[in-house]
Amino acid sequence: MNLLEFSSVEKTFGRARAVAGVSIGIEPSTVVGLVGESGCGKTTLGRIALGLIQPSAGAVFFRGKNIAEMNRTETLSFRRQAQMIFQDPYASLNPRKTIRQTLSEGLIIHRLCASTEREARVTSLLEKVGLEANCLDRYPHEFSGGQRQRIGIARSLSTEPSFIVADEPVSALDVSVQAQIVHLLMKLRSEMNLTFLFISHDLRVIEYVSNALIVMYLGKVMEYLPAKNLASRAQHPYTKSLLDAIPTTNPNQQRTRILLSGDIPSPHHPPAGCVFHTRCPIAEDRCRTETPIMKRMSDNHSIACHLT
Repeated sequence: MNLLEFSSVEKTFGRARAVAGVSIGIEPSTVVGLVGESGCGKTTLGRIALGLIQPSAGAVFFRGKNIAEMNRTETLSFRRQAQMIFQDPYASLNPRKTIRQTLSEGLIIHRLCASTEREARVTSLLEKVGLEANCLDRYPHEFSGGQRQRIGIARSLSTEPSFIVADEPVSALDVSVQAQIVHLLMKLRSEMNLTFLFISHDLRVIEYVSNALIVMYLGKVMEYLPAKNLASRAQHPYTKSLLDAIPTTNPNQQRTRILLSGDIPSPHHPPAGCVFHTRCPIAEDRCRTETPIMKRMSDNHSIACHLT
């Protein structure tokens, strides 16, 4: 049984279509990567998964229960079990609250421990993410970007969640710090048996941390596939073009690359047929008029393409 499942989820903002008919399941104790160009609907889908944005159509199920139909007690339990790590580690922390107050908030709201135990709990949270207890009475502006992201991670862990949406958690950090945060997240995932929806632009990071990969373009899922050996498994032209955009460290390496031309179409007026056909190097007449459906290639690999 899937821990979380999207069922025909759509989201529009006015005339702009951010998410279009997404149906994907996330199994417990897995990391599912979500990748695509800016504006493809990644963050919107992540926020829909947590109930922060209500879908225009379709439903999201958590442990088999539609989150839009949960009563107050069920919603409070869902809020505790599903948390988010935000992209900007500074904007996501309240500048007027100390780290002690930030980490205590979830414990108080969900009544997870007695007031006499709270100090030990917040100290333990800081140590779990690699910070020391003497940081508790400092404010967010007194920390580096990497330290602030560790605090954001500690806050997401404070409610003892089972599911976390990590919205580009390393994109705002230096490369050396990125590696530290990625390793920290994978360590916590193993220790706490967490399930992640990991949103990123960086396919190298996605391939390293993920069990499976969702590739989105203009609000639609183009391909769902295992992340292991990604280069050899990818079949959709868009997925291949994203892989070809990764720089090589070998200047003598020769490779054939799929180079996309033009810009992403406007979500206010998405193309008819396959939304990717305006940039696809192998598009045919059928692609311009007929919308491809997701075809299952194997048990854990599906693709939306007429020509595969």
